[in-house]
Amino acid sequence: MAVLSSLNDIKKGIVLNYQGEPCIVMDASFMRMQQRKPVMQTKLKNLRSGKVIEYSFKPGERVEEADITRKKATFLYAQDSQYYFMDQETYDQFFINASEIGEGKNFLKEGQEVEVLRFDEMPISVQLPKKIDLRVTEADAAVKGDTASGNVTKEVTLETGATIRTPLFVKEGDLIRINTDTGEYTERVT
Repeated sequence: MAVLSSLNDIKKGIVLNYQGEPCIVMDASFMRMQQRKPVMQTKLKNLRSGKVIEYSFKPGERVEEADITRKKATFLYAQDSQYYFMDQETYDQFFINASEIGEGKNFLKEGQEVEVLRFDEMPISVQLPKKIDLRVTEADAAVKGDTASGNVTKEVTLETGATIRTPLFVKEGDLIRINTDTGEYTERVT
C-alpha cells in the first residue's frame, strides 16, 4: 500500500484504506480556515458496504491508498441477490452481492463488459462504463398538453427492468444512452 505524502494527493476517484476498509473518494476539497490548520474535506464511499461518510483529513495524518486490483469481466446473469460474472483472462466465474454493486445493477445486461474491483483478492465492487446504451421496452405515448404543465419528461422502462425519466419524444424500441454515475438519460442513439 502506498502512503500518500500530502493532503493534496487525496483526489476524487482514488481508493483509500480508511479504517481497514476500501473507500473511494467521491469528493475532496481543501479547506483553509482562519487561525486553523488546513484540512482536506472528503466524502468517502465504502466499496464493501456502500455507506457514504464524510471525513476531514488533517496535515500529518497517515493516509494509505488501498491495494485495489482491477480486472475486466463479463456480466453473465443475476439470480436472487447475486450477480454472476466471468473473468475475461482466466474464465473463472464468481458472484458479487447486489448490495455491493449498488445502483449500477439497474444497468447491467447479459454480456456487458465491466471492471471488477478486488480488495485482498476478493471481488468487492463493479465499475460500469460511464455511458451504456440500453433499449426502451416500455414507454407511454406523449399526450398533447403534457408540456403545458411544465412536465417535459416521462418514465420509461429499460431492457434491464430499470425505470428512468426521459424526454417525451423517446418511444418503445428506441436505443438510448444512460449515464451510469447519475442514472440519467443523456441522448437517443436510434
